Amino acid sequence: MTAKSLMFQGTGSDVGKSLLVAGLARAFTLRGLKVLPFKPQNMSNNAAVTIEGGEIGRAQALQARAARAPLSVHMNPVLLKPQSDVGAQVVVQGKVEGRAEAAAYQRYRARLLPRVLESFSILKEQADLVLVEGAGSASEINLRHNDIANMGFARAADVPVVVIGDIERGGVIASLVGTKTVVDPEDAALIKAFIVNRFRGDPSLFDNGMKMIAEATGWRAIGLLPHFADAVRLPAEDALGLAGPAEARPGARLRIAVPVLPHISNFDDLDPLAAEPDVELIRVRPGEVIPGDCGLVLLVGSKATISDLSVLKAAGFDVDIRAHLRRGGHVLGLCGGYQMLGKSLADPAGIEGAAGAVEGLGLLDVSTVLSGEKRLEEVFGESFDGVSLKGYEMHMGVTDGVDCDRPFATINGVPEGARSVDGRVTGTYLHGLFADDAQRAAWLSRLGGTASGFDYEAGVEHVLDRLAAHMETHLDLDALLRLAR
Repeated sequence: MTAKSLMFQGTGSDVGKSLLVAGLARAFTLRGLKVLPFKPQNMSNNAAVTIEGGEIGRAQALQARAARAPLSVHMNPVLLKPQSDVGAQVVVQGKVEGRAEAAAYQRYRARLLPRVLESFSILKEQADLVLVEGAGSASEINLRHNDIANMGFARAADVPVVVIGDIERGGVIASLVGTKTVVDPEDAALIKAFIVNRFRGDPSLFDNGMKMIAEATGWRAIGLLPHFADAVRLPAEDALGLAGPAEARPGARLRIAVPVLPHISNFDDLDPLAAEPDVELIRVRPGEVIPGDCGLVLLVGSKATISDLSVLKAAGFDVDIRAHLRRGGHVLGLCGGYQMLGKSLADPAGIEGAAGAVEGLGLLDVSTVLSGEKRLEEVFGESFDGVSLKGYEMHMGVTDGVDCDRPFATINGVPEGARSVDGRVTGTYLHGLFADDAQRAAWLSRLGGTASGFDYEAGVEHVLDRLAAHMETHLDLDALLRLAR
């Protein structure tokens, strides 16, 4: 079996590439094809654990789910996890290979192309159709040298390209026509079609616009795709999904405050809570104050824990959290958030940046040393109160201390996490807790709230099916299949 393939690139970042590929993956899967997603290079601190014990971007995990395929490191062979404004951890075929500054990575990535092509070849032998997602903008000609994410990959693998423009941003005609104008002619020869995404209103008003783009570029118009409102019910790919205001729910019985720090990671842990009608999830940014009436302060993961801990303290969130505890509130730290809750956090090998050690928040009697192999695996067990759980671990570091004698959970007979003497501060390395309906219900009950009883995973499946129907209705999927090769 050697699959056909088709690549989807964008006129810019966040034009909807990831969601579109997920919808197409489910649509073509429902047509009976074996579909696999592929993204040569992704930049995200939202990651998922694969069957090989590696990690890939969360967007590719959602696309694989849409295709009803198990996760593989080959779906996203290069994952960059930002740890600063100019540096990132480099994950290749699921494993950490080091850390690179932005300028150095531009030179380094040429050496990664053979492994990207290797992963692509492996997937092609397992599928009927491979849907490839580009990164950022197809027209970033300043980054074209040694490119492995967009046209550089398309040329090397000889994959036809469909370009996506976002009409919601404005200037969609100029962005699509401009892409054709600025890219190298040999790159442009691979672009066969275009899609205009996120349209609102009467589609007939843009009929002439679609014709103008087609005439100016010579590309085939695949469709004008209306805005899909239920996209908010699917896991977001990156922190841009946290940029807007959260939904206000004045009648909610439980308010949960989440400090949003610069290197926040695996923030899809929040999605099931945000979907609960009895919960108001409040995103608190530096310069704001943690509300005094919240029942829980939730510290989620971080790709640069020491740096984010410094930001947390500088913002005064540590003072707010202590005041919250004095009022009888609860605090939960997940992964990096757990590490922040301890007495100290040390990075002797400089895994996150400069080597050193800092004081933690001191809310748990534990200390953490960032060292050793990265732990990547799915886990099953039960929490301290006997409630079953499933989730995954994705972290480096060892945490020990007196409060570990009161573990949050037991995983395969081994204690995990820590709780304070009064039980109001909890730390755990487990991600995915709130996607587990039993755990989500238990947490809301502990905090005085009420779970709605909805099946979170079934809800995601329902939205993916609706997204596939949306694609079938508004795009020419038969034309896409004819373009694939």
